[in-house]
Amino acid sequence: MKLVNNIMNKFLLSLLLLSPLFLIGQEKKEFKPTINWNVRAQIWLRYSDLNEGSLINGELTKQFTDVSIRRLRIPISSQVTPKIYVYSILGGNNYNFKTKSFPLEVLDLYGEYTFHKSFEIGIGKSGWQGLSRWTIRSNKTLMGLDSPLFTLNTVEKNDDIGRLLGIWFKGQVGKIDYRLAFNTPIVVTSIPTGEVNFANNRPRTKTSSYVKYQFFEHESNKSAYQTGTYLQAKKVFNIGAGFQYQEKAMSDGDTQLASTNLYDMKHWAVDSFLNLPLTNDAAITAYLGYYDYDFGKDYIRNVGADNPSTGGGSDFNGAGVAYPMIGTGTTWYMQFGYAFKKSKFLNVPMVIQPNIAIQTSNWDALHEQMTVYDLTVNFLMNGQHGRKISLGYQHRPIFDATTKTQKDYKGMLVVQYQVSLK
Repeated sequence: MKLVNNIMNKFLLSLLLLSPLFLIGQEKKEFKPTINWNVRAQIWLRYSDLNEGSLINGELTKQFTDVSIRRLRIPISSQVTPKIYVYSILGGNNYNFKTKSFPLEVLDLYGEYTFHKSFEIGIGKSGWQGLSRWTIRSNKTLMGLDSPLFTLNTVEKNDDIGRLLGIWFKGQVGKIDYRLAFNTPIVVTSIPTGEVNFANNRPRTKTSSYVKYQFFEHESNKSAYQTGTYLQAKKVFNIGAGFQYQEKAMSDGDTQLASTNLYDMKHWAVDSFLNLPLTNDAAITAYLGYYDYDFGKDYIRNVGADNPSTGGGSDFNGAGVAYPMIGTGTTWYMQFGYAFKKSKFLNVPMVIQPNIAIQTSNWDALHEQMTVYDLTVNFLMNGQHGRKISLGYQHRPIFDATTKTQKDYKGMLVVQYQVSLK
């Protein structure tokens, strides 16, 4: 931690001392800073078959239909000089009937300095982390209805929608693209009571990395958020590997007590990604990843995206649309999509892209494999993500609270409209 703080202090001091030289150099070249911004939103109309015992405002509810704003993003960026880049995102998630005001906040705010294409350094609040391709991804270019949320393995526990304060190094050397991040997790105040959860101690540095080898066209590393599908626009095949590590991140009780056991958080993953335009003007997008999570003994977490329930839940899953998404154990995750040739649908130029995603996890805390299916059809107007309608269905397993074995499946049907100014 002391080493990271020293690096961050030296980096900031260096930028401060050298900034006049950067600006003078730009004046000679007549460099003009550029500012880019956008507003985009994902709006959901959803029907949910809720978990047993779910409550909505104290009333037992089996099925529920609602409208929500799943995400709002306002990205603003500027290439201040040829070497200095500044980026920010304002936004929030899950504005629904349970909230009176939209949770608009600063999600990203950071600066980067480019020494060379092979070596860049950044500092601030960001999504720059390692582990896998999908740990941090562009929500604008998702192929499935929603992102593989299990890859955001500490989301809203000791991070802010996957973002943390820190410093990172990144670059591209030939066909190799790399990132190495040192982040400071958010302080956890809740105290675990018997079962392993995030520890209420001084947060240790979270170190993470991801390296990928690019066989065909190279992807941009300007942003931390990697593209979900390029449709027919790009030929990409990558293989990658990464890790995350945080010392004493987890505990089974109050860390002030000598009897409490502490656990390091240790994760690693390997994956591959393919986006292949075909000779018939269609395209396929595919992903396969293997994840090994170690949060400590039998850690498991039920998560439901944009959960409509306000409490209850008699099954192991808990309330609403939650299921055992994250835990200590291993996961295979796969995606496959087929984008048809652009044609007219309802007299509108459109690319139609059906796709499927499967997460199958062997969590230590459960007595059976946990497998969830996501089926989606995207209707991309003029082949653009900026105006997209998606029809998605999630088929999630229900586990018995006593036996921790699967007893049923339930579903969630969503129509999403994604709109972007650019």
